[in-house]
Amino acid sequence: MQCPSCQNTDSRVLESRAADTGRSVRRRRECLNCDFRFTTYERIETVPISVIKRNGNRETFSRSKLLHGLTRACEKTGLETAKLEVMVTELELQLQQNSGREVSSSEIGEMVLEHLRGISEVAYVRFASVYRQFRGISDFIAALECIKASKGELASVR
Repeated sequence: MQCPSCQNTDSRVLESRAADTGRSVRRRRECLNCDFRFTTYERIETVPISVIKRNGNRETFSRSKLLHGLTRACEKTGLETAKLEVMVTELELQLQQNSGREVSSSEIGEMVLEHLRGISEVAYVRFASVYRQFRGISDFIAALECIKASKGELASVR
């Protein structure tokens, strides 16, 4: 690791600890040449995921964009932001584990809806109304019937 003060490449690690909820390692270092102390972070390098939009355009997956959409769908539903962040992290890991590096926006939308179905029915309907581009009340009724049917399946299993 190169010292930011003297550019010497010899340093020693003074302290290491997990950072960013275990997704990176924070290291406190000291230059062996000038005794300057500095901090470095080690992260796993991931291959960027390309999202294919409805219109055929491609863009890089944006964690913040997904979190923003979820936050909007979950406004005033009582869901905590921390819970949404965990959900986005799970979705991102799921996408990273898929063999393909391209994913359609509709696949991501369905994954989000699957997670929301178990967390909040209101958030599910709100997200679905934007994602599936509801045109009228019949679209809302269909989404509600889908939720009701899935709850009926769970009740019959118990």
